[in-house]
Amino acid sequence: MIIVIVGPTGVGKTKLSIELAKKLNGEIINADSTQVYKNLNIATAKVKEEEKENITHHLIDIKEINEDYTVYDYQKDARKKINEILTKGKNPIIVGGTGLYIKALLYDYKFESEGKIINDYSNLSNEEIYNRLTKIDKNHNIHINNRKRLIRALNYVESTNKLYSHKKKTNKLLYDAVFIGLTTDRNILYQRINERVDQMIKDGLLKEAKKIYDSNIRTKSVMTPIGYKELFPYFDSEKSLEECIELIKKSSRHYAKRQYTWFNNQMDITWFNVNFNDFDNTVNDVWNYLKTKIK
Repeated sequence: MIIVIVGPTGVGKTKLSIELAKKLNGEIINADSTQVYKNLNIATAKVKEEEKENITHHLIDIKEINEDYTVYDYQKDARKKINEILTKGKNPIIVGGTGLYIKALLYDYKFESEGKIINDYSNLSNEEIYNRLTKIDKNHNIHINNRKRLIRALNYVESTNKLYSHKKKTNKLLYDAVFIGLTTDRNILYQRINERVDQMIKDGLLKEAKKIYDSNIRTKSVMTPIGYKELFPYFDSEKSLEECIELIKKSSRHYAKRQYTWFNNQMDITWFNVNFNDFDNTVNDVWNYLKTKIK
């Protein structure tokens, strides 16, 4: 059986996954699109070696930040890992906050042709492509920094006269999986997010972000995570450090809200309120639930 652990940023997914892996003889497959990249550690809240407790983790630090890695790539790689883990008689545990990764991995999610690339829009900026697409299809959910997908989507709508957001979606689950969601009161979550950003600063986020800034690499891997690009204005002497840190907190809070919305709309999830004062209670609640599902 496959266990899937989802939820917003900062809610305790990593800790729960490790505790369940110990109980289930499991191995963990990362489902965070930012953690596949090397050297993006602090802002992505990547699990540290000492936190792994000798549990095998997959699909972390597999790409350089100047390399492209698509949802399709993840689907292929993660499905291969699932098969490898099951073949060993162990249980795959999928953990992360990137909903589209999980959807593509576990559901009958096909990457159908999105229309020929008639125009590469090389004369347009990301923002111009994004605005042009949004004017036609205001319900698309493509990130402004995902230029390749923006281009594919704009070609699709302009060549087919169909809305990209209306493309056929599937809810057919391909694996025997149980979906666990971690949640908490919004005010508590927002407070934890704020405190976690402060801790990231103490842990060396500025140094990590400055190294990326100095590299002049501005790929999707760098511009998508919250915590790096928000500090660039500080390095450019355009904003104060306090302003940039507040922007990281604000963006993280908004991202958490979007994660809740996405997961609730896309998957059948059993949610558990996290006891941050005694996380073992949360682990036990989830474990007792899983014992009723495990055959």
